Formats: sequence, structure tokens, C-alpha cells
Amino acid sequence: MKCVFLQPSYIPWRGYFDQIYQADVFVFFDNVQYDKRGWRNRNRIKTPHGVQWLTIPVHSKGAQTENISINQIRISWDRPWNEEHWKTLKMAYAKTPYFKRYAPLLESFYTTRPELLVDFTIDTTIALARELGITHPSFMRSSSLGVPGSKTGNKTDRLINILNKLGATTYITGPSAKDYIEQEKFEEANINLVYMSYNYIEYPQLYPPYDPQVSILDLLFMTGPDAMNFIIHSKEE
Repeated sequence: MKCVFLQPSYIPWRGYFDQIYQADVFVFFDNVQYDKRGWRNRNRIKTPHGVQWLTIPVHSKGAQTENISINQIRISWDRPWNEEHWKTLKMAYAKTPYFKRYAPLLESFYTTRPELLVDFTIDTTIALARELGITHPSFMRSSSLGVPGSKTGNKTDRLINILNKLGATTYITGPSAKDYIEQEKFEEANINLVYMSYNYIEYPQLYPPYDPQVSILDLLFMTGPDAMNFIIHSKEE
């Protein structure tokens, strides 16, 4: 059984959905420390004026020093950011081939007012995965598994504890994990360790130059039902 852990992110890029596709069980790693400058509450889209960030405002004062976990971060509703994001998406992508196909789904999310960041980002990610045709993984949150951190605080030990509870035989992760994962511990636990490759080929984009590091929405709006072909069948050698 193949398992992937990823922190919940806002409208992630295609590599995130590639990992969802590869998994039998996909775990949203929501009970780890929130990182203010990461992808938990923001992502990038293409516009006629260049790449633009969309950022969900959150109540995160002191998050770095108080060790606040992702699943405790609350969305700030001091301003109508949801209306602003939806307006920006419409302005940027209304002329794309498949905007009308996905607009009703996205608009339905941007009319909600969830309290917690994870409730918005996880729900939208699962819905977008379904739109891509990814139907096989089981989704769960790490906070629901009841697995405490290791006594040493070691990242690899914690991962293996959760993988053992799930009965996983393979753990799939991004290449950056090589910086901290202790591979020998996976060998001792008899769990196969697989690193992803993200060398995707280009797909059509409205506003040159080409930028691969943008939200999955860009790919969906441009390629529609063919989007998965630019994820699982489009890797350069």
C-alpha cells in the first residue's frame, strides 16, 4: 500500500496532484507546525501583468514561536478575500478554453466562510483531484490518526510510526525530503522509500513566459479534461 503525506496547501501546483495520483492513501499532514512563508495559505497564478500571489489572510500572530499547528490556524474574515480571489481568477482566466467548465465548482467554494484554513484548503484540494479524474486514494488527516510524535522529536521516526499504523509498504515523497529523511530507518521498517520526479513538460499558457510553478487552476483552465496527461504522461527523461 502506497502512502503520501503532504501539508494542506491552497490550490496547489500539479506536482501535489501527481502525488495524490500515486497514492493509495493520501494523508493531509495537518498537525505539524504552521509555516508563515510556505504554501499553506497562498499560491501563484498567471495574469496579463505577470505572476500574482493569492493569499488567504489568517490569524497567525506568533505562529512561529508558539508552535501552532496548521489545523489550528483560523481564517481572517476582516475583509472579503474570497470575493477578491474569485474576481482575480475570473479576470485572469475568463478567456481560457475551460474556464466555464470549472467556474461553478470554484465559485461554490469562494462563497463559503469556513473558520479554519484546513477546512477550506483540504476540501478544495479533494474536489480538484476529483475533477482531474483522481478517484482511487483514500484521504485522511494526520490529526485524526492518534499517532503522537516520536520521543526524540525525529521527523523520520514520526513518519514511520504513522506509516506502520496505516500498514503502508511504500512511502512516496518529494525530492526535497532527502535533506532530512533517514533512509536506513525505512529499510529497518521494511518500508519502500520512493522520491518523486517533477520534470514535467510544458503545457499551453495564456501569458508568456512559461512558468511551471503556478496553481493547478492554470493547468485545468488551459487543458481541461486533458490535464492529467500533463501530469502523469508528460515527464521529460
